[in-house]
Amino acid sequence: MATEASSTNICPQMDYETKIFPHIGGYGRYNRLVVLFSWFPNFAVMLNLFSDVFYTLIPESYHCKTDPQLLPAAFLPSNLSRQGYLNLTIPWVNGSGLSHCELFKYPANSSDFSEKVPRQRVSCTVGWEYAHVAGLHSNFVTEWNLVCSNYWKIPLQHICFMSGWILGYILLGTLCDWVGRRRCFLLSISLSSMFGVAVCLSNSAVVFLLLRLSQGAMLAGVFISSYIARLELCDPPHRLMVAMVSSFFAIFAELLLPGVAVLCRDWPILQAVATLPLLLLLSYWCCASVFPESPRWLLATDQIPRVKRSLQDFSTRNGVCLQDEIYPGENLLSEIDSAYGEDCQPMYFSILELRRTRVIWKNCLILSFTLFIGTGIQYCFTRNLHSYSSNFYFSYFLRVITGALACIFICLSVNHFGRRGMLLLSAIITGLSSLLLLALTQYLRGGLVLVLSVVGLLFSQALAMLSVLFACEVMPTVVRGGCLGLVLAAGCVGMAASSLMELQNNGGYFLHHVIFASFAVLSVLCIMLLPESKRKPLPDSLKEGESQRRPPLFLSRPERDNLPLLCARPPLTEYNPDNYSRLVSATRKMLTKGNLPYRIAVPLLSDSETSGQDNETLREVVS
Repeated sequence: MATEASSTNICPQMDYETKIFPHIGGYGRYNRLVVLFSWFPNFAVMLNLFSDVFYTLIPESYHCKTDPQLLPAAFLPSNLSRQGYLNLTIPWVNGSGLSHCELFKYPANSSDFSEKVPRQRVSCTVGWEYAHVAGLHSNFVTEWNLVCSNYWKIPLQHICFMSGWILGYILLGTLCDWVGRRRCFLLSISLSSMFGVAVCLSNSAVVFLLLRLSQGAMLAGVFISSYIARLELCDPPHRLMVAMVSSFFAIFAELLLPGVAVLCRDWPILQAVATLPLLLLLSYWCCASVFPESPRWLLATDQIPRVKRSLQDFSTRNGVCLQDEIYPGENLLSEIDSAYGEDCQPMYFSILELRRTRVIWKNCLILSFTLFIGTGIQYCFTRNLHSYSSNFYFSYFLRVITGALACIFICLSVNHFGRRGMLLLSAIITGLSSLLLLALTQYLRGGLVLVLSVVGLLFSQALAMLSVLFACEVMPTVVRGGCLGLVLAAGCVGMAASSLMELQNNGGYFLHHVIFASFAVLSVLCIMLLPESKRKPLPDSLKEGESQRRPPLFLSRPERDNLPLLCARPPLTEYNPDNYSRLVSATRKMLTKGNLPYRIAVPLLSDSETSGQDNETLREVVS
């Protein structure tokens, strides 16, 4: 709800995109510098996000440690090779090698060690022996033996981690609208650094889960505050490229992570290295100029003294001077004073305002749905990659490459064909790829299954990235943090859905695939209801957000007859009572200033006399 302002004291709104942004230098050198520094948090956040893959990776081969107490006293292991010793003590499972979770228990007085002797199978008693994990020698799994009966803790850890992101997106997204982008960013980066250091020192699986949940919530705040801040500093032609370059920073972090894991060897060291960029970002506390507060948000929430200082700072650093000594009443700062006056109080909004909206709520719901599909259906495609090749690095780097191709596809097509059109195309191709894999997997060769999985993975990633950009562009500035937080939280729910399947040993994988394929087809109809935001200014108020309407599906035909009788008549006059009242208030304020060579102690006309003369003039015009 709105705070710090009464319902009767509503301040007028100035168009930031046309009246303010060009006069402070537009997308000048200072704006570009701030955008550059806003990309580095994206690298740090994604480095911590994707490191979870290495923390929870199960080794390709592992088996129980041999327990001499399960063997008879007459057994002499020195007479056998190591492989022969393992074959006698650990059951052999066809297709997977040595059993992961069982040992042989021999009778105490047995002297026959052939397969004919009756042997009992028991669970591991003294732990496990692991092969090296991909990139690491030890991780979360090998540290606390989260295999066999304790396997369920691995997907639970990922669910807890995603739950932290969901809470962070919702709570800290709303905090962005209350305290600003910069304050939310600094709070999030400080706490995420603290929790990152604490994770390195965790000594149990439960502590690790709780700390990762807390760190995930703070990392969500870092991501959402930096994402919103960089787009609010851009003009419409540059918004797409600025958002996509931030995605390339995320891809670079994901591409760099396997090499960092190989160098670190142990998971605490990898966690410390991933936390180091967050600690470096704490320097943004000291240097406010590299991550300033968004002037668009300050103006939208009517914080006039702060927005004037921010505009002066931006104009000076962009090489533009706002002070005009010849016409002091016509510069930008005087126009802001005239428009807002001295009684204008700040107003803050929350996502609860969506209850009173229809268009904004609809757009938020549709884009949450598309992002949920884009992140959730990726599990269906990556699982096919695992069946094609069991090598961890094959599926990992293939997913990174498809993410880079999705970014390139968006850069080349979206500014030309529009956000809605490319979002629609991505949803169609994602749904078709998923349906073909469902219906024809048993009839297709491995190469065709791989191609369909790669195509589906590429366009599902494009669907997810474009949904986030689209949501940031169509949501109003006063509730952009909260609305974008809801959209991103829905995406994290889709990511957590894969862990729910693994928690049930992939028992519901087919149903999971069917549901998300159906949702992808359904999203095609929903996307048609979205507006188009290509090269359009960002909406600032709830009224501007509600005024966005979807464009027609088909352009009107030029040969269609024009019916002048049905056309609305243009207004006869351009008289605007709001502009007239602003002119009167600005004139009175100028005439009553004390620094003029003369001062009018008594107004020329009182309000009652002025209104009386206006009424007499109106009667004469009517007569």
